[in-house]
Amino acid sequence: MQIKIQIKIQIEIQNIMLMFFIFVCLFFICILVYNSLINYINILKIIKVPYYGRITQMSENKTIGQKLSEKLSYKSLNSWENISEEETKNVFLFCEKYKSFLDASKTEREFVRETETVIKEKGFVNIDTIIKDNNRLVPGAKVYRINKGKTIVLGIVGSKPVQEGINLVGAHIDSPRIDLKPNPMYEMNDMVFMKTHYYGGIKKYQWVTIPLSVHGVIIKKDGSSLNISIGEDENDPVFTITDLLPHLAAEQMQKKMSEAIVGEGLNILFGSIPLKDEKVKEKVKINTLKLLYDKYGIIEEDFISAELSFVPAFKASDVGFDRSMVGAYGQDDRVCAYTALESIIQLDNIEKTAVCVLSDKEEIGSVGNTGAQSSFLENFIADLINLSTEKYTDILLRRCLEHSKMLSADVNAAIDPNFESVYDKMNSSYIGKGVVLQKYTGVRGKVGASDANAEFFGEVRKLFNDNNIIWQTAELGKVDQGGGGTIAQYIANMGVDVIDCGVAVLSMHSPFEITSKSDIYMTFKAYNTFLK
Repeated sequence: MQIKIQIKIQIEIQNIMLMFFIFVCLFFICILVYNSLINYINILKIIKVPYYGRITQMSENKTIGQKLSEKLSYKSLNSWENISEEETKNVFLFCEKYKSFLDASKTEREFVRETETVIKEKGFVNIDTIIKDNNRLVPGAKVYRINKGKTIVLGIVGSKPVQEGINLVGAHIDSPRIDLKPNPMYEMNDMVFMKTHYYGGIKKYQWVTIPLSVHGVIIKKDGSSLNISIGEDENDPVFTITDLLPHLAAEQMQKKMSEAIVGEGLNILFGSIPLKDEKVKEKVKINTLKLLYDKYGIIEEDFISAELSFVPAFKASDVGFDRSMVGAYGQDDRVCAYTALESIIQLDNIEKTAVCVLSDKEEIGSVGNTGAQSSFLENFIADLINLSTEKYTDILLRRCLEHSKMLSADVNAAIDPNFESVYDKMNSSYIGKGVVLQKYTGVRGKVGASDANAEFFGEVRKLFNDNNIIWQTAELGKVDQGGGGTIAQYIANMGVDVIDCGVAVLSMHSPFEITSKSDIYMTFKAYNTFLK
């Protein structure tokens, strides 16, 4: 009996010891779990993962390194993947209007005329009318001015005094093209041709054997003006520049691309029917002149006082099976000009005065009295101040410019997979990744650049981030590969803070440039947000 009692006691003691051991183990396990949780929470605090996202982060089994990478690394976003279905619909609707505007605005003069039609419907008034009528500008006033029919600037007066600074968006509305020489028409081999002088930077071989339309203005002998547009309507004739057939082009194809088609060879095929008169030497030329006189009342001398340009005759089109892109002539820089125009006409009740300037001659250096180097913009701003203050002085204009900020709305060269070698992939723009911010332009050592201040870049970057504007940053190709410039440097010379901001373009300066619809819409949002 005693033996049984002793055995029972020993078993009880063993059970108690076992339970104590299990308790101790559980205690230490709890301490380890607690410490692990504390460490995990501290890490979440460091990388600032929001509470609502922690379960998702855990469920994705992301490592600490992955989370740190998400927090600290920079990566541009594809805009299509980061906009809602509703906004995607807005993208396509916006770009339908854009394509129609492009088709109606193939020269700077046409762009100005279309713009004036649009802004008048939005309540804009010619500022020279206000000056003539001795009226004043009040907050909310919408005004514009046209310069020589080729440049237009429009502004909305804010609630703050104009001299405290304005927000500017500026683009250019000229594009590379083929201009007629002053004395262009000649006959050869029973055909009439028109001699030309190309405008801006082009690859000449891209402009042969494509349908061309002619646009411009003719000042006739009697001083009257005639606007011309032939080749856009489906019932219009088109024009072209001929090329050599491959069967006879062995010598031509041995030349460099820049030499295979020369500038003096860009002659427009214009007609081939002769006048039935044996006493006339240049029968085809005279017959062509007769047709021009009968329809438009012009004579050969009128070409001397004309501005006539040949541009691609095709319409703006959707590109890609998904219709995600726009293909058209003149998107450099009318894609930025159109989005800038839309961004300002949709403003209302703003504090800081907003101005949009659409200038000419950028493709040849922004020269002349219609280019960004002229005093046109400065004069307009001076008039805004003069018409909204009691006593105008020049110092008010200087103060205004010093406190003004501008987005130079110009395009950037999107990286092309067919020609990757000329791009720095880490510092290039991509189709579909939003509006492009470019700190500086220029060539070989930033020569001719407007290098935006870091403070202003930071301000624009924060503005875009805070307003869900998808953006990217880029240069124009590899260092020493080439380069270019915009109107930014000329506005910066006035003392204005400026940064280049625009749409990425494939096949820039070609007769058929490509842009992403999502980038176009995101650029509109960027300009509109900046001007508010």
